[in-house]
Amino acid sequence: MALFGTVIPMDASIDAITNNIQLALAPVFLLTAVATLINAISARLARSVDRMRSIQNQLFSGTHVISLVVRDHMLIELKEAKTRGRLCTSAIFFNVLSGVFISLTVLELFFFQTGAAHYAKTSYVIWTFVLGLISFMTSLLIVLAEVIYAYHSAGWNAPQH
Repeated sequence: MALFGTVIPMDASIDAITNNIQLALAPVFLLTAVATLINAISARLARSVDRMRSIQNQLFSGTHVISLVVRDHMLIELKEAKTRGRLCTSAIFFNVLSGVFISLTVLELFFFQTGAAHYAKTSYVIWTFVLGLISFMTSLLIVLAEVIYAYHSAGWNAPQH
């Protein structure tokens, strides 16, 4: 490295430390994204469950007289909320799976860096990281499908009580 025209040799231990820090931080940022997405999907799931309970209370409490048209629409909306809940649950599954794979990657990298895993193959790190990313992308695609489904099933043409 040149600094004001002079060449300063890089310390190998500083390069190793920098590399180890970069190696450790990259998966941690992904784990943060996984946790954030789990939180967002959980909020969407909670809203779907709350909507299902609300509709069930209106339909089956017997305190309100509901016309057949409104009742049929509420039954459709109940099925749509159930589908949204299933999509959210699937997205959470793949997101948690992603977190598990990324955590395995961090553990593998730690054991490789400490020299505790002499017999392990580096392909494990590659596969757990790739599977983690694939699971994360699958979760994102399911969330996208749920958002689109939620928009289309929002009840824009709901009958008035």
